[in-house]
Amino acid sequence: MATTSYLGTGRYKLLPLSPSSSNLRSCCCRPSPSKPLVPTRPGSRVCNLGSVFERHKSVIFLPQNAASMHRRVITAVARAEPDRIDEGNAKQEVGKGHTLSAKEDSVSELKEKTSQLKTRIVFGLGIGITAGGIVLAGGWVFTVALAAVVFVGAREYFELVRSHGITEGMTPPPRYVSRVCSVICAVMPILTLYLGQIDVSVTFAAFVVAMSLLLQRGIPRFAQLSSAMFGLFYCGYLPCFWVKLRCGLSAPALNTTIGATWPILLGGPAHWTVGLVATLISISSIIAADTFAFLGGKTFGRTPLTSISPKKTWEGTFAGLGGCVATSVILSKIFCWPTSVLSAIAFGFLNFLGSIFGDLTESMIKRDAGVKDSGSLIPGHGGILDRVDSYVFTGALAYSFVKIFLPLYGV
Repeated sequence: MATTSYLGTGRYKLLPLSPSSSNLRSCCCRPSPSKPLVPTRPGSRVCNLGSVFERHKSVIFLPQNAASMHRRVITAVARAEPDRIDEGNAKQEVGKGHTLSAKEDSVSELKEKTSQLKTRIVFGLGIGITAGGIVLAGGWVFTVALAAVVFVGAREYFELVRSHGITEGMTPPPRYVSRVCSVICAVMPILTLYLGQIDVSVTFAAFVVAMSLLLQRGIPRFAQLSSAMFGLFYCGYLPCFWVKLRCGLSAPALNTTIGATWPILLGGPAHWTVGLVATLISISSIIAADTFAFLGGKTFGRTPLTSISPKKTWEGTFAGLGGCVATSVILSKIFCWPTSVLSAIAFGFLNFLGSIFGDLTESMIKRDAGVKDSGSLIPGHGGILDRVDSYVFTGALAYSFVKIFLPLYGV
C-alpha cells in the first residue's frame, strides 16, 4: 500500500502529493505539474514542489533560508532591466540638473556683472561731472578738493604699505608716522597755492618725517624711511603740480571762443586761462586713454603688456594711445590751444605716458600688497588710488610741457 507523502516549509501548508515517483522531481526553481503549495500569507509567492515516497509517510521541510534566497533571485531577475532603465534615467536627470545649475549660475553671474557695470557707470558719471565743476571753479575750490583726495589717497597708500604682503620683506613705518605723512601730503597742495611753489614744503616735510623715524623707540629701519619718503613724493609732491597747472598758469587763453561767451558772473573771458584749458585737455585725454584701452583690450587684447598687470595688453595700450592723442587734437581745435597740431599730438602722447606709468606703479604696489583694490570707498571703482593713479604723474608732465616746451618753440 502506497503511502501519501507531504511536503512543507515553515511558511506553507502541508499538502498531499501524488505518489508518482520515489525521487524529488522538482524544486522551487523548476515548475511541476503537481499541485502547488498554497502560501499561508497573502501576497507570498507560489512554489510548485513534487515528491513521492513509497511505503512510508514522510514530511519534507524546505529551509527558510533557501526560500528566502529563491525569492531574492527571482526579485533580482525581475528587477534587473528596470534598474538599468532607472539608472539611465537618473543619470539623465543628474545631467539635466547640472546643465540647469550651470545655466542658472551663468545667468546670475551675468546679472551681477551687469549690475556692477551699471553701478560703475553711474558713479563714474557722477565723479566726472563733479570733477568737471571743480576744475572749472579753480582757486580754493579746486585746491581744497584736491587736498581731500590726496589725504584719502595717502591713507590708502600707507595701509597698503602696512599690509601683510609688503611687510613680509620689510618693516613698515609706525602708524603715527603714517598718519603724520597723510596730513603733510594733504597740506602740500594748500601751501602750493599760497606760496606758489612746493620746494620748501617738501623739504620741511621730509625733515620732519626722517627725524620722527630716527627718534622712534626701537631700531629704525631703512625700509621705514624709504616707504615714508616715497609716500610723500607719490601722494603729496606729485599731485601739487595739478595746482600749479590749473591755478599757476593764469595767462588768458585769448583764442578760446568759449571764453568770449563765458558769463560775467562766472568770471567772464578772463576765467579761461591757459591753465584751465591745459587741465581740461589733460584730464579728458586721460579719461579717453583709460576708456579706449579698456575697450581695445577687451576686443582685441592678445599680447600681455607686463607681468605687473596681467590684464593689460599691447593691443589695449595702442588703442588707449590713439584715443588719448585723438582727444587732445580734437579739444585743441575746440579751444584753439595749442595752435599747432604737432604740439597737440605731443601733449596727448605725454599725457598717455604719464597715465600708463602711474597706472602700472599703483598696480605694482597693490600686487606686492596682495590686494585687488586699494580700498572700497567708491562703489564699483575701488579706492581713491584706483581712480586717480593715472593722474599722479601726468600733472607734473603736463605742467612741464606747458611751462617749458611751448614757450621755447612758440607753439
